[in-house]
Formats: sequence, structure tokens, C-alpha cells
Amino acid sequence: MPTPDQILSILKQTANDFLPLAFIWHAYFLIVISAALFKRISIKVMGFALSLPVLSVSILSILSKNAFNGLLFGILAIGLVIIASRLSPELVQAGPIWEFIAGLFLFLFGSVYPHFLGVGFLPIYLIGAPMGLIPCPTLSVVIGVTLMANGFQSRSWSLTLTAFGLFYGIFGALKLGVMIDWFLFGGSLILLVGTIYSVVKVQPRSS
Repeated sequence: MPTPDQILSILKQTANDFLPLAFIWHAYFLIVISAALFKRISIKVMGFALSLPVLSVSILSILSKNAFNGLLFGILAIGLVIIASRLSPELVQAGPIWEFIAGLFLFLFGSVYPHFLGVGFLPIYLIGAPMGLIPCPTLSVVIGVTLMANGFQSRSWSLTLTAFGLFYGIFGALKLGVMIDWFLFGGSLILLVGTIYSVVKVQPRSS
């Protein structure tokens, strides 16, 4: 496995070499979120839509010779597609207000992820943050949307993303020294709490 310095170098190179692709992913998410706000997209379709940036991270990781991220995100993308195929065809609905606010924050954080870009022009971060390119900002936006959308009413979807979010949040903060990845870790914990809460809420009361 590469050293922390090598991983950071690979991530920085990916974020900058594929900057035009980041612009496309920002436009893509704008369309997806707008469709959800105007109730024009189903939970199932949203699931498939969120699987694509995850697959993008896998492909770019392989191209950047980061086999570890390539393998894990390839597995995640396949898993999300399988789960998405079983999601509800109902329209996306907003979750509880506390989950929605947390999800919105995490989505915005991933959308302007202020790390790895080697540009000094601040507005570039608004449309060029490396979501869809590298792991942590991508997981942040995907988990953020999931929180806003009430976990897609799927424990398997939520728990799968929780596991990856917790791992990459801890790895990024403690192993790579990217301390802002604690936000990803915290958002993943909130998704876990929301998932547990939804399970407890539907349990029948004992007589």
C-alpha cells in the first residue's frame, strides 16, 4: 500500500488533472438535486444517479494507480447499484429536519471541499471541488443527499454508506492528516443514528 505522502500526492494530482470533470459533476448534482426539489425523480432513480460519481472515483483511482481506492469504490458502486435496483419507485421525500440540515451541510461541504486543489482563485472551489474524483468529497455529497432524502427509506443503502464514510473519515483525518475529513466522519455517524432511529421507530410496542 502507498505511504500517506504518496496517497496525498496521488489525490492532489487526480483533483487537479481532472478538474474539468469536476465541473461536470457539479452541474450533474445541480440537476439531480433540482429534480428532487421539484419532485421529478424517484428514490430508485436517485439511487442509480448517486452510484455514478462513486463509479467515477473507482475508475479515476485505477487510472491514477491507486488500486486500493479503485477496488473499494468499485465494490461500493456495484453494491449501490444492486441496492438501488430494489429501492422504492416513489418520489424522493425529505427526511426529518435535523437529518435534512445535517445532510445539507455535508453536501455543501463536499461540494466546496477545500483541499487538494492547487488553485488560488476562490470561486474555482465552488465548481471545481473534487467530488466525483476522489473519495472523501464524493462520499460527503452522496451521504449528504442520503441524509436529506430520509436515507432513501433503505437500511442497506444507509448502512453501506455509513461504513465507507466512517472508514474514509477516520483514515483521512488520522492517517493522511486531512483534518476536515472529521466532517465526513461526523456526517456518517448522523446517518447511522438516523438509521437506528428509523428501525426503533417502526418496532411494535410491547403490550
